[in-house]
Amino acid sequence: MNIRIIFKTTATALAVAFVVYSCKGNLSEAEKLDLDRIPVQTVDGMFFVQSENGRLKMRVEAPRMEVYEHDTLSYDLFPKGLKVFGYKEDGTLETTIISDKARHDKYPGDKERWSAFGNVVIRNIVKQETMETDTIYWDNHAHEIWTDCYVKMYSPSGFMQGSGMRSDEMARNAILMNPFDNEFLLGADSTRVVVDSVNFIGPMLKK
Repeated sequence: MNIRIIFKTTATALAVAFVVYSCKGNLSEAEKLDLDRIPVQTVDGMFFVQSENGRLKMRVEAPRMEVYEHDTLSYDLFPKGLKVFGYKEDGTLETTIISDKARHDKYPGDKERWSAFGNVVIRNIVKQETMETDTIYWDNHAHEIWTDCYVKMYSPSGFMQGSGMRSDEMARNAILMNPFDNEFLLGADSTRVVVDSVNFIGPMLKK
């Protein structure tokens, strides 16, 4: 029995030595790899729903999700975009958030933060409001969304623009923190808001 074990150990050592020797020429390339940038898991066609007391509260969709794990910070990356759908208490779709990319940071102690960036479009269908910006942050514990970037807001009452925005997560009470003068854009604005009795569509190009 002891001889068998020694034989197997020796054979294993020889095999490892052979692999190391065979891959010696590739070690320099392997050393260049940044393992922190390699996802531990990828999911194509990601889809999940959040419910509360049996009621649909939120739906999230993404073509691709990449999971990264680190000692101090773990995060999910959505390199091909993200779509978020928020529902009212009666199950009616109220809010949508669409972006080119997104990220979900997870900190120790159950702290987390979502961020969406690249052509972010936020629509509150009930209030018939649409906001466009470059980056948006979402704190799902405080139930708030905000940005410090340039924001364009379209509503039935008109067009507004400014720097920075704060709102609840359903975009029911969005407030521009530093509004700009709109007069110099109104004449040359290439978008308009179209109000449909069934679905809110906007902004759209003028004909």
